[in-house]
Amino acid sequence: MTEQTERPLAEPRPLGEIRSWPRSFADRLTAPLPGVRALARLAREGRLRPSAASLHELALLPLEPGPLPAVDAGSLALTWAGHASWVLRIGGLTVLTDPVWSRRILGTPPRVTPVGVRWEDLPHVDAVVISHNHYDHLDLPTLRRLPRDTHLLLPAGLARWARRRRFAHVTELDWWEAVELPGPRGPVRFDFVPAHHWSKRTLTDTCRSLWGGWVITAPGGPRVYFAGDTGYGFWFERIGEAYADIDVALLPIGAYDPRWMLGPVHTDPEEAVRACTDLGARVMAPMHWSTFLLSAEPPLEPLRRVRAAWEAAGRPRKDLWDLPVGASRVLTGV
Repeated sequence: MTEQTERPLAEPRPLGEIRSWPRSFADRLTAPLPGVRALARLAREGRLRPSAASLHELALLPLEPGPLPAVDAGSLALTWAGHASWVLRIGGLTVLTDPVWSRRILGTPPRVTPVGVRWEDLPHVDAVVISHNHYDHLDLPTLRRLPRDTHLLLPAGLARWARRRRFAHVTELDWWEAVELPGPRGPVRFDFVPAHHWSKRTLTDTCRSLWGGWVITAPGGPRVYFAGDTGYGFWFERIGEAYADIDVALLPIGAYDPRWMLGPVHTDPEEAVRACTDLGARVMAPMHWSTFLLSAEPPLEPLRRVRAAWEAAGRPRKDLWDLPVGASRVLTGV
């Protein structure tokens, strides 16, 4: 693995920059990808989805869709649409993270909770950040609902994909790089940071584009970290060292069972709490659960475990924003 330890650039890169990249980012992997033997073991064990006995928990998944809160340019509002999709109002901008408003995505059963925010209720979307190209994070039917002049902020290697679909304002970044978008109180900064994951969208493009998370900072604060999809590892501590005073960390807690298969690329609830500590973030908002059944844990288990892990870590209960799908929180006076 090529280990990158440089800090974010002092100056943001130009928006819409045309760039060249290596043919593969496989040297950024922090664990080998599963091979034929691992896939055969998974098929033998039959642990691809929750057991039938646990599916009664689907009726108990938290869902509280409501109106988007009114906020000013100095506040931060977070609304969980489900999975890794958030509506962020920060620095006077509206930002979507990994937006998936589709009921079905390729290779996955249909969503088990509806989207928490109706598309028609969204304000004008200023930007979209994408963590990587897996279908449950990069959903073309959803992106096609956006105006083609929406800013798309992408991992390295994905700009050509977006431009071919006629998006006009596309910027791709390497780890530790940043761009800025103008806001009513000054520029909002978007930094692309490492993650313990991988990329693949077709049979021939494994690791041809990068993967990562985003640190989004409004002028004078607040600061939000969106992890995207990631396993646990050393990058969290490095990100925390590079970006002081993270107010809220949006961290994945689901799709982790079986651990021998998914551990390197998906944090479990206890690891997510540990990652929040490594980051130095004050608030943790769990995500990547209760939307698609991607693995074998019971539907409500991630919520039970993250609450227990948060309490065991001695963190204040008010700083765990374990939101129902569709719910919002507002942070003021940062």
